Amino acid sequence: MKKLILLIAVVLLASCNTTQQTVIAAKKTLKGEWSLDKISYDRQGIFDVKLYNDATAECFTGSVWKFIPNNNTGMYNVNQSSCISTGARNFRFTIPKPEGDGEYYFMFKPVDEKKKSTNNNAGYRMALQHLDDATMTWAMTVSLEGKPFVITMNFNKIQ
Repeated sequence: MKKLILLIAVVLLASCNTTQQTVIAAKKTLKGEWSLDKISYDRQGIFDVKLYNDATAECFTGSVWKFIPNNNTGMYNVNQSSCISTGARNFRFTIPKPEGDGEYYFMFKPVDEKKKSTNNNAGYRMALQHLDDATMTWAMTVSLEGKPFVITMNFNKIQ
């Protein structure tokens, strides 16, 4: 009986350690600058999408994102001249351990230069569908006409 309990404890510790190592590796891969090159939707049509309570999807296309994993902060720049609000925005981010579904998520919260929340402490959660040294894909599910609507964001690493 003692051996069984010990075996279960070892298996649980090993699985937790593997998950933590995966999160650490993901943050290391995330470090640097990325370009948000494409935003797509899970259905056909023309949609007026405002992302992160900030700007339209068209304004985010081509935006540059910088991730600094050692302090879980970052910044993105909306540079489209046709957009009303351009410039840099700061955020805090995390990649928590996977939940019961086993899927990894990327979570971030807009902050000001002093790292204080700018959105009534609200944040955003996207499924981290893919991450490697060159590309990253997020998927955010929202509701449209009472049905799930998936917004997919594709990034390419700049440096």
